[in-house]
Amino acid sequence: MTPWAAAIQKGREARDHIDDPFGYCLPMGVPRMTVSTAFKILVTPGVTAFLHEMATGPEFRQIFTDGRPLPTATEPTWLGYSIGRWEGDDFVVESKGFKDGGWLDTLKARPNSDALHLTERFRRTDFGHMQVTITIDDPKAYVAPWTMSTTLNLMADTELLESFCDGHEKTMEHRRITPPPPEPHSPGLPKN
Repeated sequence: MTPWAAAIQKGREARDHIDDPFGYCLPMGVPRMTVSTAFKILVTPGVTAFLHEMATGPEFRQIFTDGRPLPTATEPTWLGYSIGRWEGDDFVVESKGFKDGGWLDTLKARPNSDALHLTERFRRTDFGHMQVTITIDDPKAYVAPWTMSTTLNLMADTELLESFCDGHEKTMEHRRITPPPPEPHSPGLPKN
């Protein structure tokens, strides 16, 4: 990690992850929600949609498959902007345009910056299993790109369930936590 990312991650862990945006009814973000939640994939000729079952409410990702390049993001988002293509049996999704300060994972609370370029490779290995390989390329947060891989399991004969943060304000009334110090914005890109 860069010093900026290491300091943020250390602060998040020191506060025992209490500042996780997901606990405040905000999106979990990617790639975390890809490996943590139930989802369906809907394929159309120009776009593939991932529909996620989230406790904060249903979320979707639209992955354009019409050959367009990744757009230049003028308005960063929690889930970024995504394009996809097939490379043999792999569905490759590239995403950019993320907000600063997302959480790449839950346990380690690793941050991402607005420079994150996320690449996900989905491959069905057999009936009921899909391999997803995720590459994090974020020069503001990590000194080199890094990759992780996991297996996703089919949840046959299930439907996505609706869920929202109904009544969350009542939960927040009973939380007695010191507000977190603001996380610093990501620095400029490192000079080569």
